[in-house]
Amino acid sequence: MALAREDIEFIKAHLGEWLAEQSFAKPPAVYEIELRERMVRVEEELRHQRELIKTILVQMDKRFDAVEKRFEQMQLNMDKRFEAVDKRFEQMQLNMDQRFEAVDKRFEQMQRNMDQRFDAVEKRFEAMDKRFEELTRRLDRFMFWSFGLTVSVGALVVAAIRLWP
Repeated sequence: MALAREDIEFIKAHLGEWLAEQSFAKPPAVYEIELRERMVRVEEELRHQRELIKTILVQMDKRFDAVEKRFEQMQLNMDKRFEAVDKRFEQMQLNMDQRFEAVDKRFEQMQRNMDQRFDAVEKRFEAMDKRFEELTRRLDRFMFWSFGLTVSVGALVVAAIRLWP
């Protein structure tokens, strides 16, 4: 249901009257003054609101800057702490390296001591081996002479028994 041109013109012509009737029977000039006063008050209030918003935005920027500075300070503090922890870890690593080197030196010294002891034990075993070889040679010579003597005595006994009538 579209409005015709005639209807629109009729509404335009009588709109002022209707609004005046609604404003408790005030004449259109008074109503217009009231509207202008209201518009001025609304504009002043809008200007005041804009100023408040600008003030709030400035304060928010300051607060954001303060928060950002606080975050930067916290970041610097964390960086310092991490650097301190890194230094402690490096120091601990150096200490452990020194201790491991000392342990390695002790193991090398123990290895040298064991090698010396094994060399001494080996020399003793070689000396004992020589003594056993000498003893074996002497026993072999003794057995050879004992066997020879026993055979000789046995042969003499047999010869004596045969020759003795």
